[in-house]
Order: sequence, then C-alpha cells, then structure tokens
Amino acid sequence: MLDLKSIEKANQRVQSVAHRTSFSYAPILSELSGYEVYLKKENLQRTGAFKLRGAFNKIATLIEAGQEGGVVAASAGNHAQGVAFSAKHFGIEATIVMPDSTPLTKIQGVRRFGANVILHGANYDEAYAYAMNYATEHQQVFVHPFADDEVMAGQGTVALEMLEDQPDLDAVIVPVGGGGLIAGMGVAIKAIKPEMKVIGIAAEGAPAMKRSYDNKKAEGTASVRTIADGIAVRDASPITLAHILNVVDQLTLVCEDEIAAAILFLLEKQKVLVEGAGSVGVAALLHGKLDLPKGSKIGIVLSGGNIDVTMLSLIIEKGLVKSSRKMKLSVIMVDKPGSLMHFTELLTQVSANIVQIGYDRTSINLEFGDAVVSVDLETKGEEHQEQIRTILREHGFMFKELH
Repeated sequence: MLDLKSIEKANQRVQSVAHRTSFSYAPILSELSGYEVYLKKENLQRTGAFKLRGAFNKIATLIEAGQEGGVVAASAGNHAQGVAFSAKHFGIEATIVMPDSTPLTKIQGVRRFGANVILHGANYDEAYAYAMNYATEHQQVFVHPFADDEVMAGQGTVALEMLEDQPDLDAVIVPVGGGGLIAGMGVAIKAIKPEMKVIGIAAEGAPAMKRSYDNKKAEGTASVRTIADGIAVRDASPITLAHILNVVDQLTLVCEDEIAAAILFLLEKQKVLVEGAGSVGVAALLHGKLDLPKGSKIGIVLSGGNIDVTMLSLIIEKGLVKSSRKMKLSVIMVDKPGSLMHFTELLTQVSANIVQIGYDRTSINLEFGDAVVSVDLETKGEEHQEQIRTILREHGFMFKELH
C-alpha cells in the first residue's frame, strides 16, 4: 500500500545510501517567471537520478522479507543503474535487460556495479517482455521501474526532503513518464499539505499518461519519440494512474524544442547539467505553461542528469543557431582567384568569426564558373546577423541561411 507511512519507512531505508540533494533558490528563473523558484537537484544524486531511491527501497524490502534470490529489471537508463547499485549494496545478483541499441556508456554504467547485462530487443518493450520471462524462469523478482508500491514509496522521499527544506511551498513541478515519481511525491504531499498543488509535465512525444489523465483510464500510444528518454513511456500503467488521478492537480505537455531550450538554459544560466526528462519542469516554466498565481513559491524536480554527450552536443549546436549566436550560410560566388578572400574580408569588417568553412566547385547544381561556400559563423545576436546579411547583399553575394 502506498501511503505516507510507507513513504516515511522508505525514507528511513533510503537515507543510508541516497544523497540528500540540494533544494536551492533559482534567482534567474524566479525573475523571468514571476514565481519564487527552487530547484531540487536529483541530477546530483548517486547514479545521477532519483531512480536510486525507488530501486533501493524495493530491494531493501525484499531483503527484509528474506528474499535474496536476485532481481531482474528492464531499463536502458537510470532505473538500471539504481537496481544494479542497490543489488550490489545488499550483495545479491542483478540482471538488467537492455535494448540492443543501448549506448555503450550506459551499459558500462550498469556493469560497473557488478550487474549482469543482457542485450535484447529493438526497444524497451521487447526488453521488458524478455526480462519478465527471464525473471519467471530463474525464479527471481522483477523490479518494475514505476508500477510498484515500494518503488513509488522510495520516489516519494523526494517530496519529504523538499517539504522539510521549504515547508511553505505552494506547488511542485514533477516530470512524468510512467508516473512513479509523481505518484509517490503526490501521495506524500497531499497527506502533509493537501492544499499544495502537484503539477506533472510530460513530453509531447510520449503523451500516454497525459491522455490517460484526461480520459481517466490507462491508455497507450503506438510509439514514442522524444529526447527526454527518461520519460519516454509508451503505455500508461493503471497502477500509477490510479494514484495520479487522486493527487495530481494538473498535467501538461512540453514539446521537443522547449525541452532542448530548457536543457541549454539550465546549463548556461544555472550551471546545472540535466537530461531531457530532468528539464521538462523548467521547460514548462520558461514557456508559460504553469497555471499558478504570480508570486507562488514553487519547487521543480530536476529528476536526472544522465544525458548522452552526443545529444548534449546537438542541443548546444542547435541552441546557438536559434539564439542567433551561430549562423550557417551557403554562399554562391564566382570561382576565381580572390573571390574567397574578398568574402572573408567582408566578414572581417563586421567582426564575424569563421568557425568552419567548405569550398565546392563540382556540384552539379552549380553553373560553370561558380562555386559554393558553406560557412559557420560565431555571431553576437540578431542585429549582428543582419549586418552580415546586409554587407553580403551590398557586394552581390547570393546566399541562403541553413537551419
């Protein structure tokens, strides 16, 4: 049973291993939004995400009940590391089934805790089905990432810490995928402070829980596609949904561009690195999706920080272009000595820094005697970019901007 008592018991267990992560005031976000904003930095948790709490509590209860035969989980990310860490702590066997496409860094992250890793399936759902069968065949316990009372109770300990640090919060903003985090937190919050708002944020590319919340019944989606892989859940669970319908006041979606912008904002302005799932609360805040009175005191959960460096690089690159700090041009010029030098001299005049350049005279799309130059420029905003456009047009260069 998931209630305040079970969450308080989970807190006693979890305190022995989980960091009490900082819950700190965010002045820039507060000024931008008109709210008093605090960030719960579970991205700084051991294993890099809140998932450790639920996995540890579940396995601790198994050990207390004398079940030491080993555990099985299916995950490509944070839950896998939480289960592996917890199993190692108690000295029991852990087997994690991960999809074939799982990045090597995540596989290594699980293996460093001594867990067995099985790669199986093209996606999470295929890995999950295999893991369930494996657990049955080997008479081991399957540790579900969210649809489990003890797992949800462990996740609910995040709320206890937040309320101890800031008891006069008006609302909490929580990422939603399978719903284990918001279910556990919501149950704790409504038991301690019923008037406090619990707001969930999901990704548009994984809307199963939002649809289920709106229609008041568990629904699934044909597929999921989002950079917030930590909340990329295809099918809503009736178990978590039942709690969510009781304790969640609002459930909102954010799009991919909003998620990416929030990751970049947190990295640049707050000096905090989060994964896609960890940024959705800030994404909702920055894009005006929270239905709260101005001046409200709100806590936002940064649920994890395990972002793939390749994805982070892509987000930064696109973010620089969108914020007019980088400009990508394809420029047609006459293919003769001095043309390229003239072009670069014009860029020098307007203080545009070239970071990458390419020269092609063989493309079949070009007229004979022409060449195309692709160039990436560091720029200082929209006004600077307009100076670049103006000087190139004045000197007869044909160009198009690449996005």
